[in-house]
Amino acid sequence: MPGSNYFSTWDFTSDPCNFAGVYCDGDKVIALNLGDPRAGAPGLAGRLNPDIGKLSNLAEFTVVPGRIMGSIPVSISQLNNLRFLAISGNFISGQIPASLGQLRGLQTLDLSYNQLSGTIPQSIGNLPALSNVILGHNHLTGPVPQIGSQSLTRLDLKHNNLTGSFSQTSLPPSLRYLSLSWNRFEGPVDQLLTRMNRLNYLDLSMNRFSGVIPGSVFSFPITNLQLQRNSFTGSVLPGNQVSISTVDLSYNRLSGQISPMFSTVENLYLNNNRFTGQVPGSFVDRLLAANIQTLYLQHNFLTGIEINPTAEIPVSSSLCLQYNCMVPPVQTPCPLKAGTQKSRPTEQCVEWRG
Repeated sequence: MPGSNYFSTWDFTSDPCNFAGVYCDGDKVIALNLGDPRAGAPGLAGRLNPDIGKLSNLAEFTVVPGRIMGSIPVSISQLNNLRFLAISGNFISGQIPASLGQLRGLQTLDLSYNQLSGTIPQSIGNLPALSNVILGHNHLTGPVPQIGSQSLTRLDLKHNNLTGSFSQTSLPPSLRYLSLSWNRFEGPVDQLLTRMNRLNYLDLSMNRFSGVIPGSVFSFPITNLQLQRNSFTGSVLPGNQVSISTVDLSYNRLSGQISPMFSTVENLYLNNNRFTGQVPGSFVDRLLAANIQTLYLQHNFLTGIEINPTAEIPVSSSLCLQYNCMVPPVQTPCPLKAGTQKSRPTEQCVEWRG
């Protein structure tokens, strides 16, 4: 990119293995880190030359970030030793070449933050050694191919236009990081998630997922659970006290009573659902003890909460009870999107209970 002196070390009268970002084994180039901050590059501009496919010993190729334009050269598929491919944070367009499925040793594929379109080729799902697939922030469409690699630990597809549903075996149980947010996925995920007990990060928000949320999800070793803005239904019943620090189930169609098992969550978003009944007393105790930082219960059908109207809500805590089937016993600031109405119209509450 203009202003860069990155290529000042690229003296073609000397050994290319001494160039910045070029790593060799003997006289063979095995890694190119072009635009990688570790290589001291502020980013490259231009296009990827198809001759990249002639570096037959290349095991690692990164161009992160930069202003690379154009499509991914099909010739990259000739790099039989390639294990790490990261062309992220650029302006790459066109489709993901199906021929990348020839890279049988590929472990990491990172094409995130580009302008890629079209579908994710099934051939990518067939790669046996894949451990990281990062394709977020593109314009990809269509379903996610079934992934066969039993060593896959990270799948990041957020901010695309992907569609379709997931079966019980669509993704391997080896996953530890799963982000599908900001797409148009639909259908149930309960059978899929029941197998994913190794997850330490899960974000399914901003989709059209439906059906029930399995109680086992709340025992996953994660710190942040994002399931908001979907169409999940039914009761939510964790088997034990939930140790996840942030749980967001807002803007779904969840119903039934709020489980007291959620009282150990620091930031709990249950707003804009169809929960009924009393707020468990354990929530009040932990809120007043400043153990709960955020408790959003607005826009449900809750009928009461046992809290003294003179109770002092800790400054560090946020409680919102607006638009339920009760008059909030305490007045606390709510987010602007909660509106100004304190309670639901009586006819809505009678109809919901009836």
